[in-house]
Amino acid sequence: MTVPILKQGSVLIACVQSALTDGELSQLRDELAQGIGRYRATGVIVDVSAVDVLDSFGSRTLRSIVFIARLRGAETVVVGIQPEVAYAMVQLGLTMEGIATALDMEEGLALLHAVPRARRGV
Repeated sequence: MTVPILKQGSVLIACVQSALTDGELSQLRDELAQGIGRYRATGVIVDVSAVDVLDSFGSRTLRSIVFIARLRGAETVVVGIQPEVAYAMVQLGLTMEGIATALDMEEGLALLHAVPRARRGV
């Protein structure tokens, strides 16, 4: 399954609609990294609200998306982590330390717009 990546202003939005294979997660990471340069994006939102399972590879890949995006000049917010997923991540010791998270898309966009311009390189 391909993850749709939408562009809204200077923000790329990836809506993960179901659990992804390791290959699909890697493809998403690569497409976002390239899209940031192609569209001169300053922000990325990864919406995982439809995901009911997030394993260690998925967590690591989300972390790598965030840090790759930051190196490419964009800030990232992961939105929509379900309570059951959050609970399982805590139980497994999977952290999102250093990664901005938000309850939903609206809050995620507000967080991106609140990032100081100097930090975004603007």
